[in-house]
Amino acid sequence: MELWTLSEVKPATMLVFMLGGAAFIAAVLAKRFSMARGERAGDATPARRDPASLAGVVVQMLGISMAGGPTRIAGHSLLDGLLAPRTLVTAVTIFGAVGLFFWAARTMGANWSIVARTRQDHQLVTSGPFALVRHPIYLGMLLFLLSLAAATGHERALALAVPVFVIGTLIRTRSEEALLRAQFGEAYLAYAARVKRFIPWLI
Repeated sequence: MELWTLSEVKPATMLVFMLGGAAFIAAVLAKRFSMARGERAGDATPARRDPASLAGVVVQMLGISMAGGPTRIAGHSLLDGLLAPRTLVTAVTIFGAVGLFFWAARTMGANWSIVARTRQDHQLVTSGPFALVRHPIYLGMLLFLLSLAAATGHERALALAVPVFVIGTLIRTRSEEALLRAQFGEAYLAYAARVKRFIPWLI
């Protein structure tokens, strides 16, 4: 079975994904630049970091890239297919990803980082989306992956894309959780005991 054969999608489906995808990338870049400004201004107080966590990021990105595939846009107008099920699924997942990332990054404040690390003034964040799951940003990234598959018509590719993404996420969370346990000890263990990693009350 071929997973990445050419598929046809409606213009509105791809438009929705492109708008949501641009918003997601803009939110990530805005947060990264704001953190960089704080570091240049001397606000950073690094304690520990784990550069090996970048391997997890690379594998996550590979998994996300595998969810898409060759696509041909077929429609008579830009809004053709606006209310189609595929467009609605794409909209829910991509804007869910944007909203979850923005909520989580705002809640984390200066604790957010691409490389897994803790600061000397690091706070254990348990409010906002972190009251529901311990890693809401990775749940948002999974929603982005699902949206890409829906937007490009390559849902079959999820059979490989999701496991690869999960492997990368586990590499990343292993680094993060080790740093948090080292810094917060029993407080983090108690938090981890009552809040699931990725899906509320389940996983």
